[in-house]
Amino acid sequence: MFTYETADQKEVRRFRIAQFNGRMATVKAGDSTVTGFVRSVLEQESSMPPRWTITIIPNARKEEIKPLRPASRTRPFAEDYF
Repeated sequence: MFTYETADQKEVRRFRIAQFNGRMATVKAGDSTVTGFVRSVLEQESSMPPRWTITIIPNARKEEIKPLRPASRTRPFAEDYF
């Protein structure tokens, strides 16, 4: 899990919408970029200005899908008649 803290209300709104709709969100923190599903958006009530802690479950990178066997080399049916 990745925890991100912000005071930007627009960014918090974007994360809440992504969480509600079940969509992935992307966060750029320093040099790293994390993409995943938003698990929680919690406001820290004791801080001034208001701050939020966002928890993201990173999405594992998918490996490239390899075909099981090479494509067939048969000619299309229409070529037999021309």
